[in-house]
Amino acid sequence: MNKSGLVDALQQEAVISKAKAEAVVDMLFAAMSDALVTGDRVEIRGFCSIFVKDYKGYIGRNPKTGAPVEISPKKLPFFKCGKELKERVDDA
Repeated sequence: MNKSGLVDALQQEAVISKAKAEAVVDMLFAAMSDALVTGDRVEIRGFCSIFVKDYKGYIGRNPKTGAPVEISPKKLPFFKCGKELKERVDDA
């Protein structure tokens, strides 16, 4: 399922216009993104939790030339599946 599929499902389930459904989905994703940017954790019980992991910088190697390359520190979102979602997918 992609974003437009989610909008369509919300539109049908809530019996609202496509524009309103799209606005709700956009608002949800924006709120989740804003929370992650500020360092907060997003947790949807039974489905998933998303948080930001800090990765330290290190010296890597260019695989083509073998020359050392400095990899800068970064922050990346990390998705952790919820217990109920794991069980539901496993039973399918």
